[in-house]
Amino acid sequence: MALSGSETMDHDGREEEAFLFRAVRIAAVVALYWFISITMVFLNNYLLDNQDLDAPLFVTFYQCVVTVGLCWLMRLVSSMCPGTVNFPSVKFDMKTSREVLPLSIVFIGMITFNNLCLKYVGVAFYTVGRSLSTVFNVLLSYVILKQTTSLQALTCCGIILGGFWLGVDQEGLAGSLSWTGVFFGVLASACVSLNAIYTKKVMPAVDGSIWKLSYYNNINACILFLPLIFMFGEAGKIANFTHLTDLGFWGVMTLGGVFGFAIGYVTGLQIKFTSPLTHNVSGTAKACAQTVIAVVYNSSSKSLLWWTSNLMVLGGSSAYTWVKSREMKKTVSKVPQDSANEKLLPKEKENPGV
Repeated sequence: MALSGSETMDHDGREEEAFLFRAVRIAAVVALYWFISITMVFLNNYLLDNQDLDAPLFVTFYQCVVTVGLCWLMRLVSSMCPGTVNFPSVKFDMKTSREVLPLSIVFIGMITFNNLCLKYVGVAFYTVGRSLSTVFNVLLSYVILKQTTSLQALTCCGIILGGFWLGVDQEGLAGSLSWTGVFFGVLASACVSLNAIYTKKVMPAVDGSIWKLSYYNNINACILFLPLIFMFGEAGKIANFTHLTDLGFWGVMTLGGVFGFAIGYVTGLQIKFTSPLTHNVSGTAKACAQTVIAVVYNSSSKSLLWWTSNLMVLGGSSAYTWVKSREMKKTVSKVPQDSANEKLLPKEKENPGV
């Protein structure tokens, strides 16, 4: 009996240790996601707010170049340490590049408008400024994919829209509203939704690998950005930039690209160790913390209604994620039941008397 009791205690102890290990690992992954995501936003804001170099397209272009270089580096490390690092082959293929091109155009719009929104509205209003991604997702899913949305999900979109307009109103009353930033935020939100839709379409072209997709997206972006930089007159600004040979400037620029690459990795890591729903909740909480940090850092004073607009946007986004998660679970649980009913139908025909 004593031996049996000690075995039970050992088993309980091992379960407790395993639970603690999982909890610490999840906490570490979430903390890493928060750190990289928040740091990346502030770092991009610093680069885009540079008064000496007003060249947002060039900053975005360079980050794409860094991402391509990191993909090559990760592939090299993966081939040298196959058991430690797992990264797909990233050999360039023209046919694949052409298939990914429509998505790359949307991708360029997404990252460019995101950065331009951040440049003009700042970090504090950034969450509200580009909060309409969920609304555009519902709208474009109906227009392009003919997918309808439930009343509950539409109600959540209504809350997000209300928060967006309240936020714009409060920024206007405070005298800090940038309509240019709001415009770019709306365009960025539309591109984020289009990016999600087109990603699903082109994933078979890259064998379902998100890293291959990132590689081809960024290579295409690097090529497409070059004429845009000349068209918008940024080439002259770069040539006249006084810190062009400053290693510190290029160090910060490269760091921005590294964080841009890393956010893709930690996002996948957080989903892997938690769930898509938990990831979205974590992202919402991160956005809230990011807003608070920006307000405190800038020593800003915001009204109660301004904070209410942020809570409406974040609350509506979280509620939408929860509603869609429940709907997906219902759909998944219904499929096996329907399949079982289909299997019973032939038997009923064979035994009509039963």
